[in-house]
Amino acid sequence: MSKYALLSDIHGNLHALKEVFADLNNHDIESVIFLGDLIDYGMQSNEVVSFIQDNFDNIICNIWGNHEKAVLTEDFNHFSSKRGVESAKFTASQLSKDTKNYLMNELNHDGKYEFNLDNKKVLAVHGSLNDYCWKAIFPDNLNGDYSDYDIVFSGHSHYPHAFQKFYEVDNPDFRNKKSVLFINPGSVGQPRNHNPNAQYAILDTELMNVELKSIKYPKEEAMALFDGSVDDFYRKRLENGI
Repeated sequence: MSKYALLSDIHGNLHALKEVFADLNNHDIESVIFLGDLIDYGMQSNEVVSFIQDNFDNIICNIWGNHEKAVLTEDFNHFSSKRGVESAKFTASQLSKDTKNYLMNELNHDGKYEFNLDNKKVLAVHGSLNDYCWKAIFPDNLNGDYSDYDIVFSGHSHYPHAFQKFYEVDNPDFRNKKSVLFINPGSVGQPRNHNPNAQYAILDTELMNVELKSIKYPKEEAMALFDGSVDDFYRKRLENGI
């Protein structure tokens, strides 16, 4: 049994990712699971991808988020705002050949991935089963039936959570209940839960314990990189985590 780090929604924020990586070295982490949206919004999408390539050796899951899908397929129709479209198009214009190659060749394009983790059946999905890339899982709206799984990792919402749902099953030994553990690590690079610090999660599969982590990073330095190429909203929101 091991500890696994869950990272999602880095969004081109290298300063946040570096501090999360430094914190990971304080824990006995077996492997890392990436849940999408390495790029866009922030000013260092290329640098984030390069840092991951150079520093993360044992990645067992790395999936597209909605921003990888939009930028790499040039389908910008699903964004809810004009500024989101403009940011994605700007990011598309800035991605290096090496970054594109990594995102195209090393990431799972489906936005979801099923695998076994220490005898647990796991679903990793950027959004939800109702929409792998664009609809998130929330505690009060799961957007899908997850009764086939033991653990569900998701991102997209930028809101961290860890909770159990008990599905009705025919299993008297477990009082006809099937437990599914849902984990969203929150956002490394653009949190929206009114906590501006970089956020990720650690799962201990021996204890089935989840730690939702919050790490300080130099927000002012990340904010200073914005040069007007994208809407200033994306710079300002880093200050308050909104």
